[in-house]
Amino acid sequence: MTSHDHDRDHDHKEESEIPLSESTAPPPIEPEPHQRTSQPPEPELELQPKTKETVQPLSKHPSTHLYTLSYLVFFAIFGTLARLGLQSLTFYTGAPIVTGVLWANASGSLLMGFFLEDKNLFREEWGENRETITEHERLKAHKATKKTIPLYIGLTTGFCGCFTSFSSFIRDVFLALANDLPDPSRDSFSGPVSRNGGYSFMALVAILLITVSLSLAALVAGAHLALTCDRLMPVLPFRFTRRILDPVIVVLGWGCWLGAVFMAIWPPDRHSPGTETWRGAAIFAIVFAPLGCLLRLYLSLFLNAKLPSFPLGTFAANILGTGILGMCYDLQHVGGISASVVVSCQVLQGVMDGFCGSLTTISTWVAELNGLSKRRHAYFYGTVSVGVGLGLLIVIMGSLLWTRGFDTPMC
Repeated sequence: MTSHDHDRDHDHKEESEIPLSESTAPPPIEPEPHQRTSQPPEPELELQPKTKETVQPLSKHPSTHLYTLSYLVFFAIFGTLARLGLQSLTFYTGAPIVTGVLWANASGSLLMGFFLEDKNLFREEWGENRETITEHERLKAHKATKKTIPLYIGLTTGFCGCFTSFSSFIRDVFLALANDLPDPSRDSFSGPVSRNGGYSFMALVAILLITVSLSLAALVAGAHLALTCDRLMPVLPFRFTRRILDPVIVVLGWGCWLGAVFMAIWPPDRHSPGTETWRGAAIFAIVFAPLGCLLRLYLSLFLNAKLPSFPLGTFAANILGTGILGMCYDLQHVGGISASVVVSCQVLQGVMDGFCGSLTTISTWVAELNGLSKRRHAYFYGTVSVGVGLGLLIVIMGSLLWTRGFDTPMC
């Protein structure tokens, strides 16, 4: 065999091999222009495997299905509270970035990257002494098994998915374009400073680039953090999670949701002086959050496998939530409907922060952008998602803003 034939066979062998994970990959080689160079990370529950042998994220066993839904309800509530709390902390006078949801999107993407790359937390779920298989096969089996574990689904689809919000991100993009983005450094009674369309377009591009690039960077940083902490991460005991934690979460998840409903009916600050604020600030949001999270789950289960190069489930959830948020925002800023009624305004705010915020997600979206096999698919998916979402808000919110204007809401 000639040297040329040997090199050609060697190159063909390299092309046929599946890329290794980041921790065991050989030094990088010059890739083909249309191929991605890294191993596609396993995103949260919504991203389906590319092979025909798919692992069903929800087990048909009734108890496992119940545990999964309970984790989703529990973590949807606390993911929403974490997002609202972080938005409040990062929206202050003199803030260099006035889109508060940016830091929640980046933090949720960081956690998503960590959970995707982690190899230790759920090691007992799939076993660690498998000497008959290769390291790559072991990691592949681990990632496939993780997607069936109720706690893992709750952490990724539930907490990370609800900690981040695609609809709030697109809303801020539209408000930047319309020169109506809230600014904590500006007096609430004074309007925005007038500017020309060029500056508004620059503001739109700035919000887009900062949010997408920071979220993608946070996803990669989370994966690197998991690799760095590989030897320090504990292993969750299998018997503890299945016999103790799973049953407890059933009570906690549904109990917390029921408690939120009761607090919405009888708010804790009802008898305190001044206007009731708890329901508008958080309670209505955590009442609606599990509904959005569960709807996103089932949309992803039914639609994501239809087209591997374009996750239809996540796309449908993000666009649907963005459209609903735009309609609620309009109703909230129209006098006589909810701009003058406190409870109606608070309910609409809860739908936007809770239902729409949990139905839409940045963490899964950036994981899918990073995990699609070809760059052109990722660019197409990302561009269409942002373009359709922004176009929808231009039609829904722009038709009100640029005709009669927004009224100041009561909440």
